Amino acid sequence: MPTGTARTRQTIDRIGRRPLAATLGLAATGLLLAACGSTSGGTGSTAAGAGSTPSTAASTTATPSVPPGAVLGTLSTPLGTVLVDSHGHTVYVYAADSPGHSNCTGTCLTYWAPITVPAAAPAAVPGVTGVLGEIMRSDGTHQLTVNGWPVYDYSGDTSPGMTSGQGQNLNGGLWWVVSPAGVQIKSGSATSSAPASPKPSASKSSSSGGWA
Repeated sequence: MPTGTARTRQTIDRIGRRPLAATLGLAATGLLLAACGSTSGGTGSTAAGAGSTPSTAASTTATPSVPPGAVLGTLSTPLGTVLVDSHGHTVYVYAADSPGHSNCTGTCLTYWAPITVPAAAPAAVPGVTGVLGEIMRSDGTHQLTVNGWPVYDYSGDTSPGMTSGQGQNLNGGLWWVVSPAGVQIKSGSATSSAPASPKPSASKSSSSGGWA
C-alpha cells in the first residue's frame, strides 16, 4: 500500500491535472465552433454569389414585316423604317435614275439587282403607302417601282436588316434606302460597311410569291 506521502502526491497530481483537462476541453470546443462557423459562412457566401449571377440579355434584333406573298414589306432600322423585298432584304433607289426610267445597266446590274414582278405590280401592299408600279427593262423583265422610282437589292447586303448600300456612291451614282411612303431616306449612315468587292447579284423576282 502507498504510504501517506505517496497518497498525498497522487491527490495533488489529480487535482493539478483537472484544470489542465478542463482547459484543453474548452480549447477543443472553441476550435470546433470556429470550424463550424467558417463552414456556415462559406456556404452563405456561395449562395450569395450564385444569387448575383447576371441574367442573359434578350435579343432585340428586328424582324422584317413582310405579308405572306407580298413583293414588299417593312423593317425598323437605325435609319428609320425602310422597305424590304419579299426576302427581307433592304430596297434601294438609284439617284442616277429618274421616275419611270432605269440607268442601272451593264456592270451596275452585277451588284444591284432590279426587283422584278411577273407582270403588273400589285395595287397595294399592307404597310406600304408609296405608289407601286413597274417599268419594262430592255431585257423584257418588269421592274417594280415605288413612286415611279425603280427599286433594287444590293449584293453587299448578305442578310435581312443590313443597309450597307446606304449613301454609297457606287456604279456612277448615290444609293438610298426608301421609306414605306416611297420617300428616299438620305440621312444616317450604313449599319454595315459595304464590302470592297461586293459579290455579283442575281435579279430577284417575286413571281413565286404571288401578290398581297
